This record gives sequence, structure tokens and C-alpha cells, in this order.
Amino acid sequence: MDEPIVVVAEVKAKPGKEDALRAKLLGLIEPTRAEEGCIQYDLHEAAGEPGRLLFYEIWRSKPDLDQHLATPYLQDLFAAIPELVEGDPRIVIYRRIA
Repeated sequence: MDEPIVVVAEVKAKPGKEDALRAKLLGLIEPTRAEEGCIQYDLHEAAGEPGRLLFYEIWRSKPDLDQHLATPYLQDLFAAIPELVEGDPRIVIYRRIA
């Protein structure tokens, strides 16, 4: 049986792109939460630092995460990253150990 996967993804908006990035990421919430393997999908913004955004995600399994990454709305986000995001997104995948 596959184990749940935790993903933490952080991005920093380019100057002047904070609202556009926030809107783009907020648009992912509803369709992603409706995906069969999505257990949790929450978006956070750093207190006192507008435009620094973090997703905390829990997926039922790695195949479910892989399906999510292949969705048209995620592919659309990936295409928009160079225009909206400063530097590279920081994405870390965790597994539960206790």
C-alpha cells in the first residue's frame, strides 16, 4: 500500500506580480481539492511579506501526486512561473516517519 505524501512548495512573487501570482495560486484550490487523491491542499502567505506563498499538501499516494502534476491547470501554472516567480520554486516532498 502506498503511503501518504506531504509536499511543501514555496514561491516568491517577482516585484509587482504579487497579486497576479496570488490569484493564479488561489485558482488551483477548488479543482485540486476535488481530485480523488487530495487529502489536504492549503495555501499560506508569509505574515508581513506579501507575495511569499507556500502550499502545504497531503496526497494519498505518489501516483495521486503524479496525476495532479499532469493536470492542465498545473501545466498552466508551470508555464506562468517564469513571468510571476522570482527564482526557482522550492519544493520538498516529505514522508511520515513517526
